[in-house]
Amino acid sequence: MSETARMLRSTVTDDGEVRLTLVEESVPDPGPDEVVVAVEASPINPSDLGMLLAGAHPDSLSSDGEALVGQLGAGSVQANAARLGAAMPAGNEGSGLVIAAGSSDDAQALMGKRVAALSGAMYATHSKVSVAMCVEMPETVTAEQAASCFVNPLTALGMTETMRMEGHTALIHTAAASNLGQMLQRICIADGIALVNVVRKAEQVDLLRSQDAEWVVNSSSNSFRDDLTDALAATGATIAFDAIGGGTQVDVLLGCMEAAASRGAGFSRYGSDTHKQVYVYGGLDRSPTPLTRSYGMSWGVGGWLLTPFLGRIGLDGLMRLRDRVTAEISTTFASHYAEAISLEEMLDPAVARRYAVPTTGEKRLVVPGGAS
Repeated sequence: MSETARMLRSTVTDDGEVRLTLVEESVPDPGPDEVVVAVEASPINPSDLGMLLAGAHPDSLSSDGEALVGQLGAGSVQANAARLGAAMPAGNEGSGLVIAAGSSDDAQALMGKRVAALSGAMYATHSKVSVAMCVEMPETVTAEQAASCFVNPLTALGMTETMRMEGHTALIHTAAASNLGQMLQRICIADGIALVNVVRKAEQVDLLRSQDAEWVVNSSSNSFRDDLTDALAATGATIAFDAIGGGTQVDVLLGCMEAAASRGAGFSRYGSDTHKQVYVYGGLDRSPTPLTRSYGMSWGVGGWLLTPFLGRIGLDGLMRLRDRVTAEISTTFASHYAEAISLEEMLDPAVARRYAVPTTGEKRLVVPGGAS
């Protein structure tokens, strides 16, 4: 193809900087089982920020006239050692129109169609994507609606699937007023699953209750531990998905699960025999995660990531979840955005300081062709 594409690239340098630049390259030709997508919209998810900014603190972001530049601490440089000097693409998912297709029947079937795509290079005007990572969207679905078709919807569904696979019957979610949290609430209402939502502000309690959430507790309330324990005793929730990671939240979740499980039981030096599990899937707080180990001996803490989960359920499981997302993309899995930004605006330090901090209710959408 003769067209020129503009693409965002993130480079970690050996002098402790991360540099975001826009480059121009020829639009690539698709292989037999590939398509070229003219990208219309791509969300900025928390999982995108690690590639984009490599751990640079938002306050360190500045412009040198050609690039957005962020300063990295020693730990961030070490964590990104394998990518030093490499100009990396970014943008896990997005949507757009297929403008070129490979020779396979599956690729040709997508020609001219709007698709949701997962490629890792969607912060660009054009992206080459495997057919297996594309989902054709109904004609009634807009680019904005289709943009967040993978990461948040599959993560939310993955939480309920993990709950069932591991023998739990109800779950807990922190930072629950987020786009993902609101999706999870809608899934749980539809599927008859008891969900305990943990939020940090009174207005977030009101937001979720306005969406028919039954169990919402405020971690900034003086009665938080009692409120959480009551909710866990009522729902029987014994598995939690934590978006925060650092600080005492994980410890509190385990302690309240143990308190709920032990209600009415006699004393045991080993605590309850109810297994309590917390999965950390986010890093809103990068500080250490201390555990007081005051919740018996039947508990676990681990990391949870979408990609390994999808490996566990296999291709058939993935197709089942993808079909549900496609059917409900404008309802259950709808996303809402506070701001649309262009590729050029991503290099503006003032804009970058906004998108660099994941904030409830302030999800941002990249519009490579220019924000309207």
